[in-house]
Amino acid sequence: MSISDGARYVYAYEQTVVSTQQLRDANLGARDGYLVISEKQELGLGNSDLRARSAPPMSRPASLLPAARCRSAPAKRLQPLHDGPAEEAPAAKCPRLADCGPPDCLSAPGSPCAPASPAGGGGAAGPSLIASYLLLPLAEREQVSRALSVSSGRELRCKVFPLKHYQDKIRPYIQLPSHRNITGVVEVILGDTKAYVFFEKDFGDMHSYVRSCKRLREEEAARLFKQIVSAVAHCHQSAIVLGDLKLRKFVFSNEERTQLRLESLEDTHIIKGEDDALSDKHGCPAYVSPEILNTTGTYSGKSADVWSLGVMLYTLLVGRYPFHDSDPSTLFSKIRRGQFCIPDHVSPKARCLIRSLLRREPSERLTAPEILLHPWFEAVLEPGYTDQETGTSDQIVPEYHGDSDDISSFFC
Repeated sequence: MSISDGARYVYAYEQTVVSTQQLRDANLGARDGYLVISEKQELGLGNSDLRARSAPPMSRPASLLPAARCRSAPAKRLQPLHDGPAEEAPAAKCPRLADCGPPDCLSAPGSPCAPASPAGGGGAAGPSLIASYLLLPLAEREQVSRALSVSSGRELRCKVFPLKHYQDKIRPYIQLPSHRNITGVVEVILGDTKAYVFFEKDFGDMHSYVRSCKRLREEEAARLFKQIVSAVAHCHQSAIVLGDLKLRKFVFSNEERTQLRLESLEDTHIIKGEDDALSDKHGCPAYVSPEILNTTGTYSGKSADVWSLGVMLYTLLVGRYPFHDSDPSTLFSKIRRGQFCIPDHVSPKARCLIRSLLRREPSERLTAPEILLHPWFEAVLEPGYTDQETGTSDQIVPEYHGDSDDISSFFC
């Protein structure tokens, strides 16, 4: 499970501490140290309350709450330092593509830019004190706050969800096996109406980094993009489709900005078996695939993720999106045609990989695990590599011919 070391699971249901065997019998994925507490006792259990005692078998599964420890203060005593609404608004999703206006994630000539400020700017929430954490909202990150422990000084990141929805939001984190390039839940604190979910500190997101650098050298782009693809491949192999995949969802794990991790799983889709058919139309216009625009029914979620990976790679190497326009209808027309220009400074192998991802036909794209086998990574990351300023001038996604399943045809 994608939970940080030392975290344990607390199940809110009965006013009883149950045994590991009972959790196993209840199909809850037993692990030593699992507890069951009542909702009235959330955050109010002291160490003396955690006494092992027998409990009757549970008649229904408990609800899942990952937490590092139980708090000694009841949730109802948590008072914000500012006057604000009692209910935290849920995190905003990208608009439904059919209803969106000019995309706020694009700017001429198509380079990544920061999201537009919410309407009525200036009403952003101020600092608040939640249990032993001081929360400081990050202006450039919606629904994300710096969380400073007033006792230890440790810094985390905190996301706030309505209490009734938080379990659905964190379920992908629980299902997903641990991976170095995917963030995990450190702690959850429940209030009366909100759930405060804590993650490890990060050092900025990829979107902002590319904006500041304009474009990356191929060696750096390959190192970072390989980590991005590794995270996506791990999700796909664990029955999770990301959807709405974009650079902003990846953050740096270290101050040197050499290690990346996928920071947001709240809007992912948990699939069953090999069926990755989706009908959801939400997404950032710059990253949306042609089949989402053309399909009235379902589409392959994994293939749509791969298209988004192609947009990300292009953006890393070129410094702007492959498809961009201030008018949504014109932008979507360009995406449907699948035509884009690759500057001459991009190496032949990188151009080949981009074309292998940005194919109009979903079935012709590489899968996420196959991307990791592309020779571009080996060529660029080998010692002594230097960026080349040579390349061909093809500007149109090449047509694919043949029925062979051999992926070598995608490799130049």
